[in-house]
Amino acid sequence: MDRESFKYAFQKTIPVLFGYLFLGSACGLVLFNAGYNFIWVFFISLFVYAGSGQMLLASLLAVKAPFATVAVLTLLLNSRHAFYGLSFIDRFKNAGSMYPYMIFSLTDETYSILCSTHTPVGINDGRVIKAIAFLDHSYWLAGCVFGALMGQLLSFNFKGVDFAMTALFVVIFIEQWESFKSHVPVYAGVISALLCILIFGTDNFILPSLIITVGSLMVLRHSVEPASKEALETCH
Repeated sequence: MDRESFKYAFQKTIPVLFGYLFLGSACGLVLFNAGYNFIWVFFISLFVYAGSGQMLLASLLAVKAPFATVAVLTLLLNSRHAFYGLSFIDRFKNAGSMYPYMIFSLTDETYSILCSTHTPVGINDGRVIKAIAFLDHSYWLAGCVFGALMGQLLSFNFKGVDFAMTALFVVIFIEQWESFKSHVPVYAGVISALLCILIFGTDNFILPSLIITVGSLMVLRHSVEPASKEALETCH
C-alpha cells in the first residue's frame, strides 16, 4: 500500500471514522451487557462486521434469541448487500487477491464512499478501494472494542444504549428515502410492519413483516426495478 493511496483513502473515510467510533462503542456496550467481553467483541466485529446486522445481533444475543431467528433476520436484513455488490463486480477485480475481502467488507457506509470516490489520475484505484475497506473495518473494530472495554472497566448505566440501533435504522431509512426515486419499498415495509404489529404484537412482528415485505416487493418488482437500475448506474 503506497502512501498516496492510503492518504487519499483516509481523507475519504474521515466521516466514517467518527460515525463508527461512536456507533461501534454503542454496539460494544450492548454486546458486553449481553455477556461478551472485549475479546469476544473483537472477533464478532472482525468476522460479522455487518453494521446494522451486528447491532441486530447484539440485541438478539442480549435476549438469547434462537439461532434460527438470528440467522434468518441477519440474512434478510443484509440481503441488500447483494444488490450493492452488483455495481462493483468489475471495480473490485482491481483489488486482485483481496476481491473476497472487498465483498465481505461492503457495508452501507463503505458502499456510499466508494460510490462517490473517483480516484485521481496517478493514484491506483485498486489500492484506494482496498484501503477504504480496510480503514472502515478498522474504525468499526476500534469502536466496538472500546465500547466493550468501557463497559468492563467503568460502572455504566446501559439503559437506552441499545437505542443506537434504532437510530441507525432511522438514518438508513432517511438515506434510502432521499436517494431512491421509488418509495414503493418504504411503503411496503411500513405498512407490513404496522399490520404485523397489530396482528402479532410488538414481540413477534419482525419476521412475518419481513416475509410480507419481501413478497410484496416480488409482486411489485416491475415498479421497483427501474429505480434500482438507475441507482446502480450512479455508482459506475
